[in-house]
Amino acid sequence: MNEARKILSSAQNDINHMEQNNLEKMRHSCAHVVAAAIKELYPNAKFGVGPVVENGFFYDVDLDATLSDADLKEIQKKAQSIINKDVAFERQEMPIDEAVSLFESMNQDYKVSLLKDLKERGTTKMSEEELQDVGGSVENVSIYKTGEFVDLCRGPHVVSTKEIKAFKLTKIAGAYWRGDANNPQLQRVYGVCFETQEQMAEYFHMLEEAERRDHRKLGQELDLFVFSDLVGPGLPLFTDRGTVMRRVLEDFVWSLMKPFGYARVWIPHIAKSDLYKTSGHWDKFADDIFHVSSRKTDQEFVMKPMNCPHHTQIFASRPRSYKDMPIRMSEVTTVYRDENTGQLQGLSRVRSITQDDAHVFCRLDQVEQEVGNIWSIIKDFYKAFGMPLSIYLSLRDGEHKEKYLGSDEVWDLAEGSLRNFLKKENLEFVEEKGEAAFYGPKIDFRAKDAIGRYWQLATVQLDFNLPERFQLEYIDQNGEKQRPVMLHRAILGSVERFMGVLIEHYAGAFPVWLAPVQVHFVPVSEKHVDGAKKLVEEFEKLGLRVSIDEADETVGKKIRNASKQKIPYTVVVGDKELVGDDWQIRVFGQEEQISMSKEDFVKKVKSENDERKA
Repeated sequence: MNEARKILSSAQNDINHMEQNNLEKMRHSCAHVVAAAIKELYPNAKFGVGPVVENGFFYDVDLDATLSDADLKEIQKKAQSIINKDVAFERQEMPIDEAVSLFESMNQDYKVSLLKDLKERGTTKMSEEELQDVGGSVENVSIYKTGEFVDLCRGPHVVSTKEIKAFKLTKIAGAYWRGDANNPQLQRVYGVCFETQEQMAEYFHMLEEAERRDHRKLGQELDLFVFSDLVGPGLPLFTDRGTVMRRVLEDFVWSLMKPFGYARVWIPHIAKSDLYKTSGHWDKFADDIFHVSSRKTDQEFVMKPMNCPHHTQIFASRPRSYKDMPIRMSEVTTVYRDENTGQLQGLSRVRSITQDDAHVFCRLDQVEQEVGNIWSIIKDFYKAFGMPLSIYLSLRDGEHKEKYLGSDEVWDLAEGSLRNFLKKENLEFVEEKGEAAFYGPKIDFRAKDAIGRYWQLATVQLDFNLPERFQLEYIDQNGEKQRPVMLHRAILGSVERFMGVLIEHYAGAFPVWLAPVQVHFVPVSEKHVDGAKKLVEEFEKLGLRVSIDEADETVGKKIRNASKQKIPYTVVVGDKELVGDDWQIRVFGQEEQISMSKEDFVKKVKSENDERKA
């Protein structure tokens, strides 16, 4: 039975992967058709890159005119006419020098720039978007013809335009060429593409719901976080209420980790650049690192962009024995990355990133058990939020091995270990080539929120390379030196980003265990304030989070204010409540009040708080 289940699971994974590939081909092809339409309407148009992105595509264009929403409709109309003509996508390979000459003759300066960069530097420094556009090698590249339109692209595409189903151009944005503010600014035309009109309609409904739940708006209304121009973009400040949520999340993760033997450590927020040069991060992420200057020393320091190199140095600080393994280090700490200002977005993309980080140093024979322990933590964590998980095995791109650290032997061993774990657990998963970290493969977990969006949050990453680069060692049972295996793991990932996800998942109406304020007391009049304060003290001693509204306002206005804050329970405190009668309790989101004794209400709130009900 288990073998049959494995076969069915594998077959379903293959089908899902094939369907996703077909959809990506359609979206990539649609981007080309849109570019062809723009070329017909604006003959002097120059094109940047046009990659597939989530739910669709974009294309960067350099035009003499500034596009408007009305122009988008004309481009869409023209693109649809090309689709209706059933035009074939014709692929052709050519030497890179020939391609340079071709695109020079077409005055496509940006394509020429990409080709020359490919020839001189290879693909190492190219973004994924650029690799979709260029493809090929330093000797040969591929182009695609769609009627009269010629584009540089690695493909693949659908056979003809008629295979492109439902699509719509959605917006125009500005984008600097290659993400550099010193380069020309292009116009980025965004579009979505789906296999059916019904799927596209569902997508736009989801967008409407997402706008209503936007964490940037709700975060302000609920007084959870703020941004300050004086502090700087991408650097959120959390209020007392927002900080309560952060602490609840951190404590929850720790409560799940502690039984598995994790120990807390602490590291500084800066380090010498040598640390990241040794780890290999420097070459990969030099442009994303904040540099720190000192008047006291000529040593080069940086704000830490990640924590794993620091943790290797704790491991290396003393001799280790096989009996010590595994060593599990945990830390909730902030890292800093120099994101482009235009890419910053609320809590979703910030420059100060608080990670619930942990690293496990273990023997090879302990890997499967440790990955299993992490999987147990992840399962229990996301169950509390009612967020189903999809599992992806992220592998390296075998055609671009230069992007990764380590030998083929190391990668084969690491990928095989994670694949074997998933199969032994009978877990359904999809393999994704090219999605591995530069130092090792990983298992990524995508959580589905209340409106059907998937978020990449939790991850387990297997790393043979950092122990090698830092020469980490332990003594085995034969007295021989051995390299440990290093596991990187995140449960909620970035605290900031996860909070943004949760705000939108719950539309700001958090369950009792997560709400910054769980019970709100509203005294009927001034004479009831002291009695309400005593209730506050009583509830706080029970470990509950409560507040009181002492303002000289009507009870109705106080209740409306509590509702705006989406507080789970609001209790009006008058004579009856203070003498022991049943309480009338307003539950957020319900029209009908509930009636119960104080004792029963306390039990109810404590139960919902302690059990972390979704």
